Amino acid sequence: MIKLKEMVEEIFYQNQLIAIIVSGQFSKPGIHFFTPNELSQQLAYMHHPTGKIIEPHVHNLVPRQVQYTQEVLFIRKGILRVDFYNNQQHYIESRVLEAGDVILLITGGHGFEVIEEVEMLEVKQGPYIGEHDKTRFMSVKPSGTKLVEYSTV
Repeated sequence: MIKLKEMVEEIFYQNQLIAIIVSGQFSKPGIHFFTPNELSQQLAYMHHPTGKIIEPHVHNLVPRQVQYTQEVLFIRKGILRVDFYNNQQHYIESRVLEAGDVILLITGGHGFEVIEEVEMLEVKQGPYIGEHDKTRFMSVKPSGTKLVEYSTV
């Protein structure tokens, strides 16, 4: 099995956070936020014991301005290669995700290749305005990808 080197990996390009990957193996008690407060999409992990009470609540109306769409992908089944690009559409590097992994795509571009039949869920800000919401461009050829070194631990 291919495993991420880290349980949580922050991917940077020129000091800019472009993605956060949380391994399906990540497990810690309590609440862990992986994102800085200023991101328009927040990603957290919660692990509570049986009987824990989370008080009922509503979220207040707080105006927010979203500049760029950020996406969260939950890999339910299969293996997916994620290719990262900078904002000028130049290829940076790739990672491989497996069932249970979660990725927050923050900035820059991204493309995918399904390595093994994949089922995934996507969460992003809306409303979605179709093709006006994105700019498509040529992907890196599979022979040109640079995968991060993986361990089998």
